[in-house]
Amino acid sequence: MPNSTDFHQPAHQPTSLLRRMFVVAATLILCSCAGPGSKRPAAIVTSDSSGFSISEAAGVGPWIRSDFAKANRALEEGEVDRGIELLTQIVESSPELAAVHINLGIAYQRVDDFEHAEASLLEAISVNPRHPVAHNELGIVYRRTGRFVESRKSYEAALELQPSFHFARKNLAILCDLFVSDVQCALKHYELYRAAVPDDKNVEIWIADLRNRHGQ
Repeated sequence: MPNSTDFHQPAHQPTSLLRRMFVVAATLILCSCAGPGSKRPAAIVTSDSSGFSISEAAGVGPWIRSDFAKANRALEEGEVDRGIELLTQIVESSPELAAVHINLGIAYQRVDDFEHAEASLLEAISVNPRHPVAHNELGIVYRRTGRFVESRKSYEAALELQPSFHFARKNLAILCDLFVSDVQCALKHYELYRAAVPDDKNVEIWIADLRNRHGQ
């Protein structure tokens, strides 16, 4: 599934759902590098062509790898019910995999089932409290259900775990700008996001619009 970003832009237009699905699948990769009973590690952060990648270390069997890949393909192709079915099966057999709970939470968001999305993401955090994507995605659920204080705390938790997580940085800036009217917060995080992702030309427009609206 796509990447851990809210994609509700200051222009009030969400980015393509297909792009969002693609990024999540790319950033949540299961790898067999931790044995059963191992202490849950922090998420592993690396760079890729998109500038940011997160993977989870977990001991998994080949069928889980296969079904996880099938679920993500289904979600990328718009077969959300099939994706949810496959991810639910994996969760039932391997509830210790935070990445699966995260992708299931994102899948539920696709069908506006925020109750199950929140439950899945809270379970991911219970499994691995140090996974920034889980906190960021929970922030999106809270934002979409009007719980802006909780949303801000979740984005901030993601950034505390991984300050370079620019998707959470952008989400926090947008929340402060459009939903809680905290101008200084919005400017701070837009500017930090701009420094992290200089190729995103939209942020210049957002900053200028914010300054214009507030006479700065």
